[in-house]
Amino acid sequence: MDAPSSLPRTRKPASLPHLSSHQNTQNILANKPQLLSWLTCDDIYIDPVTGKQSLLGIFSTIKVKKFPFSHRKMVWFISITDCIAGEHILKISMGLPMDSQREILKREFSSESPAQRINLINEIQNLKFEKPGNYSVVIDIDEHTLLAMSFPVVG
Repeated sequence: MDAPSSLPRTRKPASLPHLSSHQNTQNILANKPQLLSWLTCDDIYIDPVTGKQSLLGIFSTIKVKKFPFSHRKMVWFISITDCIAGEHILKISMGLPMDSQREILKREFSSESPAQRINLINEIQNLKFEKPGNYSVVIDIDEHTLLAMSFPVVG
């Protein structure tokens, strides 16, 4: 008899059902797009030699002395994966609770495969805040919500 092992037991992966077409394979294996990160910053430097991206001045709250206020420039860095190959639409909306959401950004992007990690750099200029509060930010890809969270703007 074998000695008990301290290693965790693993199960064999479940086999996929018989698939009759490429489309069925894609439907079973493709997930909804997954958000890896969303960061707000002042700017992004892209190294011309390596293509590496450096986020400058990351922040998660806006502090304002007087309202209404327009934030001159900010960059929303969004990293995603699990997008099926093809064209997609990113939409970002924002608003205060109990107010209607306003569309801040809508743009197209493409994916080569679900395994690709896609970094989307979105420059937002002159974003206006009428009053302080916890603004709701909603990030959608192809009309599917990936993230809904608060973004504090304080006086």
